[in-house]
Amino acid sequence: MHEKLSVRDLDVNGRRVLVRVDFNVPLEDGKVTDATRVEASLPTIRYLLEKGARVILMSHLGRPKGKPDPKYSLQPVAELLSRLLRQPVKMAPDCVGGPAKALAMGLQDAQVLLLENLRFHAEEEANDPAFAAQLAALGEVYVNDAFGTAHRAHASTEAVARLLPQAAAGFLMQKELDYLGRALAHPERPFVAVIGGAKISGKIDVMESLLSRVDALLVGGAMMFTFLKAQGFETGTSLVEPDRLEMATRLIQVAKDKGASLILPTDCVIAKAADKSDGTEEPISVRAIPADRMGVDIGPDTQAAYAARLREARTVVWNGPMGVFEVPAFAAGTLAVARAMADATAKGAVTIVGGGDSTAAVNQLGLETKMSHVSTGGGASLEFLEGKDLPGVMALTDKA
Repeated sequence: MHEKLSVRDLDVNGRRVLVRVDFNVPLEDGKVTDATRVEASLPTIRYLLEKGARVILMSHLGRPKGKPDPKYSLQPVAELLSRLLRQPVKMAPDCVGGPAKALAMGLQDAQVLLLENLRFHAEEEANDPAFAAQLAALGEVYVNDAFGTAHRAHASTEAVARLLPQAAAGFLMQKELDYLGRALAHPERPFVAVIGGAKISGKIDVMESLLSRVDALLVGGAMMFTFLKAQGFETGTSLVEPDRLEMATRLIQVAKDKGASLILPTDCVIAKAADKSDGTEEPISVRAIPADRMGVDIGPDTQAAYAARLREARTVVWNGPMGVFEVPAFAAGTLAVARAMADATAKGAVTIVGGGDSTAAVNQLGLETKMSHVSTGGGASLEFLEGKDLPGVMALTDKA
């Protein structure tokens, strides 16, 4: 990130600054039910206002399928943002067109305008040049503070950045890339990664990338059963990807070749179904899973072993829950990992929660403030950890 312009490098006084934010928040009855992403954008917005900028915010919300849909309007976000900033936030009826342009051109210093949902236009996701040009015409400089969308080459994240004379990273974008970049480039050791979630197929590249960097990779979530099946264990009715057994075997070999420890659970919690507890779930060795039961969490022995590893680590990256954490009876493994990471943070380790379900879990458990960094972008975090270039970052202006 030291090679890209930062918002601090811009002269914004009296200028229209087009800012891509991530306001893709949950709504219920016309109200924002989780303001985390809006709050994460405040440092950049407040900085621009203090410097006398005319701030034009743009974001997507949900999947309105390329046409206007009132239930995906950003109006509730404008109301929330007005309260958080303690000043009025103007709301444009669209993100492009005459009325939006008139509102943008009419802004005074230290005023804020929020454009309507970008995805009300199919051209946004298509990275359409003409649509991007309409967006670019609203601003004089560009700031991207939406790390969660940086892995997508959309009009508002990629094409617009190349049309305005200066395109800089906001504070949230910088923080995300600094933490993730440091973990990959200069980790303090031991460096431990925890990878969970349902499927190996979605995490294969990140696991392979991490195995060349980490000292140990701890596996949890339903993906563990594909590894166990590949080793010849009975997995009962657990979620297994039969077409990924060879891939699991190859990853175990990659770990050996790289000298990293790929550690699988020794026990798990089994239940009749994953969607609810009926009180009969119990911990059992992974070598003794009955044919009519499924694994829904890592077991207590594995929890203790993983927690011990994490408490001794100096750098930790975590992506994906250890079990079906949405069901309280199946959340102990995820909670054990989160608590151990919080302990490691308290001892001076750098702990990074890599977005998606792991971020949701940490927030649900109330431990988000106990981590060094909780990422706002699941897909973007994964692609960054895989070593891929993110289009939304590559499009920013080089400092040189």
